[in-house]
Amino acid sequence: MPASPSTARAINDRLALRLLQQDGPLTATQLKTLTGLSRPTVADLVERLQGAGLITVVGETGARRRGPNARLYGIVADRAHLAGLDVRTDSVAVVVADLLGRTLAEDTLPIGDDTLADDAVEQAVGLLERTARRAGRAPLHSVGIGAPGLIDPVTGDLRDSSGLPAWHRKLVRALQQRLSATVLVENETNLAAVAEHRAGAARDRDTFVLLWLGHGIGAAVMLDGTLRRGASGGAGEIGFLPVPGTIGIPSAANCDGGFHSLVGSVPVLELAAAHGITVPAADGQEPGAATAVRAALAGEGDHEAFLNTLADRLALGAAAVAAVLDPGCVLLAGEVGHAGGEALAVRVEERLALMSPLRTEVRAGLLGGTAVLRGAVLAAREAAQDALFAPAG
Repeated sequence: MPASPSTARAINDRLALRLLQQDGPLTATQLKTLTGLSRPTVADLVERLQGAGLITVVGETGARRRGPNARLYGIVADRAHLAGLDVRTDSVAVVVADLLGRTLAEDTLPIGDDTLADDAVEQAVGLLERTARRAGRAPLHSVGIGAPGLIDPVTGDLRDSSGLPAWHRKLVRALQQRLSATVLVENETNLAAVAEHRAGAARDRDTFVLLWLGHGIGAAVMLDGTLRRGASGGAGEIGFLPVPGTIGIPSAANCDGGFHSLVGSVPVLELAAAHGITVPAADGQEPGAATAVRAALAGEGDHEAFLNTLADRLALGAAAVAAVLDPGCVLLAGEVGHAGGEALAVRVEERLALMSPLRTEVRAGLLGGTAVLRGAVLAAREAAQDALFAPAG
């Protein structure tokens, strides 16, 4: 059945708003070209979106030529604000952005191991509130949270997970209760994959697997442009993957003996020490493994042997991923993947080619440890535009 006039207007408005968000500012003529709509239809939607306070004139084109100038239309970016949170076991990082995703304010707060759960929650909420005030007076519309652990695919709640601080779940509930904003929670590695897909190393790939290499490890599966979370939200818990070269096998409650025991930050640091690569005490933010990889690439210690052994280990996990999913591309992301860069990615790809008959490109992530925050802001922006960029017809 053909769409009703009101439905058609809403579809056209949403299309124009997405184009203005991605490619704007734009003139009415450019909107006509990009949408394929008629000139009167574009004129009507521009008037409608201006009346709804969603777009405004932000400039003119043709200032250096004779004749009338064409008005440039852009999103009213400060209509509402967005926030992204990267919640880790020992810290919280916050970014507040406008509707175009431009950063307005940001801050980070360490959370000590001995901090009581309720105190940690109050500290994290206070950090968000202070950062939001510094960003300006516009209200927070949507908040995206990236956290380690499993997200229930039905309820969207952060599930109880062994080894993770109790304040994580309390923080999510507190924000949902205290804020008038929409609060979304997603696994941190999944958000990193979204960020690398939209603004990082996987922009030309709709199917890939991201290996997050930081303090811990994880994986995110992107198939045909869609995140795959699994039946229980546990797709990508690659730290539990049984692999050769470890002592014992993982259990349901502990990933010791799994892939984590080969490529987590602690075993990578032990590998570096065995190859004469010394790493100063960590500052609590960047994993020591990332520092070790950079030192090896700078030529410290028996760097070639260290990098080759690390690549051997990473190839084991990549080969398992390739055998099951055949993604065509594996991204080495997180702080360690970013530190290793192309040099480490090339080594892993060479070893993977010897282990698997499936051709798989290996790339280094571009966003490093910032990927989770970038993904959280993108998730918040999606939620906001779904609500705000749907003017009534």
